Parts: sequence; C-alpha cells; structure tokens
Amino acid sequence: MPGYPPKLQDYLDDFGFISARDERIDFLIAISDEFEPVPASVATKPYEEAHRVIGCESEAFVWAIDRPDGTLDFHFDVLNPQGLSAMAMCAILDQSCSGAPLEQVATINGDVVFTFFGKDISMGKGRGLTEIINAVVYAANQRLALP
Repeated sequence: MPGYPPKLQDYLDDFGFISARDERIDFLIAISDEFEPVPASVATKPYEEAHRVIGCESEAFVWAIDRPDGTLDFHFDVLNPQGLSAMAMCAILDQSCSGAPLEQVATINGDVVFTFFGKDISMGKGRGLTEIINAVVYAANQRLALP
C-alpha cells in the first residue's frame, strides 16, 4: 500500500499533536484562510452540477484537472461564505493532493476528517467533509482505471 500523499501525512501528524479543541479550531481557521476558490480558467458560476459535492451543507464543488505528468490538479469552491470547515478541508486537499501520485490519493479515506475535526463533529458536517474527500479519491481512481 503506497500510503497517503506526504503533505497530507504531515498535516495529519501535526493534528495528531493537538488535543485542545480551541487549538484545533484555531489551526483549522488558519488553514481555511489559505483556501483559494477555483480559478475562472477552470470554471465559472453557475457551476455544472456534476462537480457538486452531494451531502455538503456548505455547497462545495470539486474539479480534477489532468496534468501532463499523469497526476491531477484539484480545484474547489465553497459557496457558503461561513463554510470554514469545508474551506479548510478543501485547502488541505488542494495543497496535499494536487500533483501527488494517484496511487497515494486513492488511498485516502474519510476517517481523516476525524483527525482534523475531532470525534465530536456533527453528523452532517462530517458527512459533507467526507464527501469532499470521496470526490478527490473518486477522481484519482477514475484516472487509475484508464488504460
């Protein structure tokens, strides 16, 4: 098994040391500030429904753009301006999965949501964040299945 993309593993390791809820929240807010919406060269509003993350209360969208080296660039948008958790998750995935080997991206599972957001995350928020991850993993698996 190839393991997670190294940048994602770094994030997970960093969060593994955070036990205080307030510290976790501050760290996630700082990461959400790094969120960059999809550039207009990739997509403009209104977005195609095929890119919508089903089940995400913050109205997240995901695009996977092929790179010449066989990896993917991931782009995201979160339409709810208060969707800081979704923005943080998208920023983490963008920074750690864009350009990463597809075999590593394909191994990511939704349990990383609990490492980042804690076990007490609401069911709705947890589902939406997991679905953002699933969209990224699905895109990687699609490309891996191509001949």
